[in-house]
Order: sequence, then C-alpha cells, then structure tokens
Amino acid sequence: MSLKTMKKWPRVLVLVLLLCGLFYYFYLYIFIKSSNKAVLVKTLCDSRNISQKWESLNFNVSRSEKLFLNLEDFFWQLYLSKLSLPYGVKGSELFLAKVLAAMTSYDMPGKIKNLPCRSCVVVGNGFVIKNSSLGNAINNYDIVIRLNNAPVRGYEDDVGNKTTMRLFYPESASFDPGLQNDPGTLMVLVPFKQKDVIWLKEILYNEKRTLRKGFWKIPPQIWLAKPSQIRILDPYFMHQTASRVLHLPINTPAKRNKISSHPTTGILAIYVALNFCDVVHIAGFGYPDSKNIKYPIHYYGHDTMKSMKNSYHNLSTEAKALKRLEDSGAVVNLCRSPVLTKAQPKLLYTVF
Repeated sequence: MSLKTMKKWPRVLVLVLLLCGLFYYFYLYIFIKSSNKAVLVKTLCDSRNISQKWESLNFNVSRSEKLFLNLEDFFWQLYLSKLSLPYGVKGSELFLAKVLAAMTSYDMPGKIKNLPCRSCVVVGNGFVIKNSSLGNAINNYDIVIRLNNAPVRGYEDDVGNKTTMRLFYPESASFDPGLQNDPGTLMVLVPFKQKDVIWLKEILYNEKRTLRKGFWKIPPQIWLAKPSQIRILDPYFMHQTASRVLHLPINTPAKRNKISSHPTTGILAIYVALNFCDVVHIAGFGYPDSKNIKYPIHYYGHDTMKSMKNSYHNLSTEAKALKRLEDSGAVVNLCRSPVLTKAQPKLLYTVF
C-alpha cells in the first residue's frame, strides 16, 4: 500500500463514522417519534382518561355505543317512547318496524366496532375548512363522519375523501350516494319527522311515492343506497343532544311567531361521536357572525348567512356548547389554529 493511499484512510474512516452516526441518530429519531406517538395514543385512549372527560361534561347519562335502531327492540317492546320524532318514536313504531325489516344490519361494521381505540373526526360543512389542506389528516382517522349532502369530489385537499358514515335527512339525500361516498359508507338517516320514515319505507319497498309536501325540499324519489348500508339513528341521541348538550326545551310548543329550536346535524354528530369514539376531533365547524349576511357558510355552493335567517337552529347556543366541549378537552378543533383562522371573520362554532 502506497504512502498516499495510507494518508487517505483516516479521512475515509471519519466519513464512514460520520455517515454511521447520521444513520444512527436518524433511526433513533424515528424510534423516539414512534414511541412518543404510541404513548400519546395510549394516553388518549386510556379508559380512565376517557371516563374522566365524559364525567367532566356533566351530561349525567352513561355513554351509549348502541347508535342505531334495531328491529328486535320493536318486536320485544323494549323501545317504549313518550315522545314523537325527532326526540322519540311515539306514533311511528309501525313505519319504523317495516323499514327496519327491510334492512340487513343494525350496527357498526365489526372491523370498526372491535378497534382497541376508535379515533374519529367529524367533518363539518363550514367555510372555515376551505383552503385548510386537512384532507390527508382527515383520511388517517379510523372513523370519518360527514353531514348531509356535503361533497367530497373536488374538495379532497381540504376535506379528504374517506367517509365511514354520513348523517342525513331525506331532503339532503343525493340520488346516488356512491358519487360522494365510499362503497362501504354507512348512510345514517336522522328521522326528524314521521314523513322521513315513510319516505324511506317507500324507497325500500319500491312503493308508490305519496309524499311531496311536508319537506323543506323535495327528497329524491329514487335513491340508490343499498339496504346493507342504511342505518337509522336512534332518536335518543337527538333527545340527549337537545337536553344535555344544548339545554333546549323538549316537546314544548314554540312561542308565538317563533320557531322551535332543534340541534343541527353537526352538534348531533359530535354527541354521537363522543358516545362511540375514544378520540374525537372536529373540522369545518363555524358560521360567520350572523350580522355578516353575505358571507358564505359552506366550503361548497353559494349559500350565505342570509339563508339562515329563519333557521330553527339556535346558533349562539350551539357556539357556546361547542366551546365548552373544546375547553373541556373532550373534542379538539383542527381548524382552530391561527394559520387557518387569521383570514377568516369572527366565527360561531357550529354547522348545519
């Protein structure tokens, strides 16, 4: 070996050692990061931690993982209700029983139900999520809950494209649910009135369509959802959202020239998630200040705050309730960062 070659060896050795050191610290960083993530998930999913968060909300009711109506409840008369829809089933039992008889399942899929820790995100329809670039983050949750007819196609960068279940009313149902949902998405009807149940009955049994009036928007007369994907949300959750979360009067006639207040689909979905999920995050929740009537309210379409003028939703009450949930740590709002909100007007944190 020449003297020149021998002089090069120390420099080569230093370079090799330096590269080995870099690789070592890189893998150490990945290991620590993964470990911290595991610890974080374990902390978030710790049963005692979840129980404490629930108790801190002072709902004074137990968490319920049974989300949907089941045909057996009606056969064995376990479901007795003193309230009519949307807070109970009184007067609609026979229609519901017939609809449930045409369905093939009344529960969440086993692969979701059996998860050791259920991470959920409720994606609202608010304009605040526009240009948020939250799409990839949203897709990483175990359960993604969407509302009404909010589109996904064309908005994936901001809202993602994964949908585990979608809460809807007949008026917000689309002709073909497959256009904006995954093949296995659960279509969860929120029965607000008896006509909602009758609409679904006529669809499932291909009966003569008899309903045109009584809807704020004519629902589709042909609906291509598969019976195996359809669920009916238990009105218990609407009742609990109204009474425990929003403290609204239940079954009380509205005052003269006033519209009765009911929960929005958004706050209802959050309460559902708090019952079923171990980790609950939200995105896309927020209306502009009601005085700003020209500001858009959704990340899609052209609706403005003016369209909410005669709404039966109490936005200020929901804003306060949602803030309490955030302050308690029960939910985390992904859109509540300065980067996302600095260009937005003052918001009321709720969504229809």
